[in-house]
Amino acid sequence: MITLELENEPQATQVRVSLHALSVDLADGRTLIVPLEWYPRLQYGTPRERKNWRLLGDGYAIEWPDLDEHIGVEGLVAGRRSSESAKSLKRWLASRTRQHAATAG
Repeated sequence: MITLELENEPQATQVRVSLHALSVDLADGRTLIVPLEWYPRLQYGTPRERKNWRLLGDGYAIEWPDLDEHIGVEGLVAGRRSSESAKSLKRWLASRTRQHAATAG
C-alpha cells in the first residue's frame, strides 16, 4: 500500500465547475483539473447548484450544500474519486426526481 505524504496540507482558493471538469486553484499556485465524472453529484447538478460552493476552514475542503457534496482537497491531490456507492447515488437521484416533480406540480 502506498501512502501519500504531503509537506503541507493543500488549500483551495478558487473553484470552477464546467460541463466536463472540476478545476481547483491551490494556494501554492497549482491548479488541479479532474473529470466531472469522478464526482457524480456535481455531474448531475444544475449549473446554479454547481456554482453554489464554499471553502471549509482554510480551504482544506469544498462544499456544495445544494448537492450535499463535500470534497477534501487532499483527496483531490491524491487523485481520489468519489467513494459514494452506486446504491447511495441512486437514492440521491431518486430524491432529486421527486423534489423536481413536487416543485413542478
